[in-house]
Formats: sequence, C-alpha cells, structure tokens
Amino acid sequence: MPHARRNSGDVTPVDPRPCTERARGGTGIGLRVRHYREFLERGYDLPWAEAITENFLGRGGRPRAVLERVRRDAPLILHGVSLSIGGTDPLRRDYLAAVRALAGEIDAAWVSDHLCFGGFGGHFAHDLWPLPFTEEALEHVCVRVTAVQEALGRRILLENVSSYVTYRASALREWEFLGAVAERADCLILLDLNNVYISAKNHGFSCDDYLSGLPAGRVAQFHLAGHRDCGDFLLDDHGSAVPDCVWELYRRALARFGSLPAIVEWDDAVPELPRLRFEALVASGIERECAGSRA
Repeated sequence: MPHARRNSGDVTPVDPRPCTERARGGTGIGLRVRHYREFLERGYDLPWAEAITENFLGRGGRPRAVLERVRRDAPLILHGVSLSIGGTDPLRRDYLAAVRALAGEIDAAWVSDHLCFGGFGGHFAHDLWPLPFTEEALEHVCVRVTAVQEALGRRILLENVSSYVTYRASALREWEFLGAVAERADCLILLDLNNVYISAKNHGFSCDDYLSGLPAGRVAQFHLAGHRDCGDFLLDDHGSAVPDCVWELYRRALARFGSLPAIVEWDDAVPELPRLRFEALVASGIERECAGSRA
C-alpha cells in the first residue's frame, strides 16, 4: 500500500521536528474544573499539564485565565476528543483552524486526539468507537492524518482507545494498525496504558505483545488511569486511582520506550487536587526507579 500523501507546495508544511525533541519525562495531570480555583491562586507545580481541547476552544474568562496561569509554570498539552480521525464525515476545517489558533496562542507542546471515530452523518456521539483494523481503514486514516497535520502545521499524537467489541473484518492486530498509522502518516503515538490493559483483558491478547509490537521511536507520551471491573469486562471510566496492574504495565512500558511525559487522567468522581497530585508523584517515582535500573 502506498504511503499517505506528503506535503505539497501549496499547503503549510508540517513541522518536521518530533515533539519528543523538546520533551522530557515527568508526570502531570489533566486540568479539571474542580481544581481551577487552586490553579489560579497557587499555580501549577508538576512537569506537564494537559487540557481537553474542546473545553477551551473559543473561550475566554476563567477557562482561558487557567490556561494562561498554568502555562507560566509548565508546558501545556492539548488533548482532543472530537477529531474523529477514523470517521467518514468530512474533516471540520473550522475546528482544525480553531485548534491551530489555540495551540499557537498557548504555545502547546503538542496536540493529540484518539484513533477512533465518534460520529456519522453529521451526528456526534460523544464516544470513542474503535475502528476495524483493515487495510482499507488504514489507508483512510492515514490520508486524514496527513490532512490534519497539514491543517495544524504540526505532527499530532494519536491515542489507542479502550474497546469492548471487535470486527470480523479486522485483518491486523490493534498494535499493528496503530504502528502502521504512525509510520505511514508520520505521526506519533500517545500510549494509554490503562486502555492497553483493558482491551487486552476484554479481548484476550497480551499486553507485552502490544508494547513490543509498536515502533519505539513513535511513542511520545503515556496516559495512566483507573478502570472498573464489571465482571465480564473491564470498563474505562477514569474514575479511580491507577491500579497496580497498570502501574506494572507502566514499568514495562518505561523499559521498552524510556522516560516520556505522562499524564494521570481522572474524569469521574474527580478527587481533591492533593489526591490527584499524589498519583502523579507515584508515577514520577516509578519513572526514576526504572531510569536508575537502566543506568
């Protein structure tokens, strides 16, 4: 299969530098409304901060004040939930223009979204649906990633999603599909380790096969989160502390990919800020421990 179309002379060139050129390790948290007051009053004291893109597009007032305050203390990452890179609806050029403008205004370290689709026929589902892992879907996604990167003028990171169903038509394994998108479309990977663990348990594959099957040079960031055991399946609810099984997978990911920026996600029943910071500090401790063992 041919590679996705590269930049031509009549489009804005993509910044050729991978985001990891200016990335270091360390763990941050996502910016959540419950903590806005504390951020505004006390600032931010972790190495990275991640903002849900859609929560800040076209918004001034308190949300924008939080971004401006936090970015004085740490690099900001924009993490989107509505790109629908695997969808068949046309890419939303107004949305991409707004993301590009926001990323430039806050000097975002990078922009990420999910390898999935989230709508059809102009209707947005507010969910992250998995894709069939076929050659046809791979070609479709690569073309769209190239177009998005041209519109944003930068590489993007794509995150693996948790899944609860598979497609009979799939001819590739999930990590093969994700790695092929990154290589062919020249983008990077946001590796959500909680999602890897959930999907592995739900579908019966090996987390280690997943990690070893990804192109190491394309992984640029980690996500860490909790999940809920529903008996017959695991649910990605981002509503609890990072469990021991995900911490152990994080150790194995650090051994495979090295120290990279990480974000602890907690979206449901969000705790007080000290509890969330504690999770980030645990991650940083594990990172230092693993770096010491590699030295």
